[in-house]
Amino acid sequence: MASEAKSKSSIWETIKTVFWALVIAGIFRTLFFQPFWIPSGSMKDTLLIGDFLFVNKMAYGYSYASCPSLKIPAVGLDIDARDICGFLDGDNTRLLGGEPERGDIIVFRHPVTGADFIKRLIGMPGDRVQMRAGRLYLNGDPVAVEPAGTFEEEFQPQGPMRIRPRCENGVVGMGGTCEKSRFIETLPNGQAHQILNIGPQRSDDTGVYTVPEGHYFFMGDNRDNSTDSRFPQAVGGVGFVPYENLIGRAGRVVFSSAGRSMLFFWTWRGDRFFKKLD
Repeated sequence: MASEAKSKSSIWETIKTVFWALVIAGIFRTLFFQPFWIPSGSMKDTLLIGDFLFVNKMAYGYSYASCPSLKIPAVGLDIDARDICGFLDGDNTRLLGGEPERGDIIVFRHPVTGADFIKRLIGMPGDRVQMRAGRLYLNGDPVAVEPAGTFEEEFQPQGPMRIRPRCENGVVGMGGTCEKSRFIETLPNGQAHQILNIGPQRSDDTGVYTVPEGHYFFMGDNRDNSTDSRFPQAVGGVGFVPYENLIGRAGRVVFSSAGRSMLFFWTWRGDRFFKKLD
């Protein structure tokens, strides 16, 4: 009997330990840092498929989007951030709110689907944003760009989704060299970052987007391979992103895996450990 009671007590202690560990992890993830795994190539070559980073959730304060969503389709679990922190939703404000800066790399919730996206902040409230012949214009003025060589990668399936890259140098065979033109783009506030070009695309020429008050305009650095604010929400794009949908700022890659899983240590990219993001 004593042994049985001891066993039950041990199981109960284990359950309590796991419970409080989950609570502490949830609080930490809600208030401080959120892990993020890069699933697509829309931010190449600033971010590569398989990069792992932590998003600073203190940078812009807190809103309903700061709460985590818990989705495990295999067991039918689908708890949205609004289900947990819906009391903070609806007025497009934030607690301890901070203003993002043009050029920040930001994780945000898609205004319609609620999925997490990571893009670069290009347009501030009141800005007029336009693409002409593949070049970015802000408030009627072209943003400075200069050639920066060629970005090369092996043509092969990448990451858990096995995405194959798009190439400017046409169709290349498996294992061949996939090339894209690289440029340095410098925003009006002096923020300089690399962007890639694949070739003529529908998104290279757009109308003028006027960013509403309390909203932001985002674009991917891999300009010809990014679903972002250039595309309206009605057709699956991002559109304008409300202030309250910002989750946090990305500042540094922790580590990076070129394989199907972060556990495949032999595929880790040694040159990207703790790499600072521009």
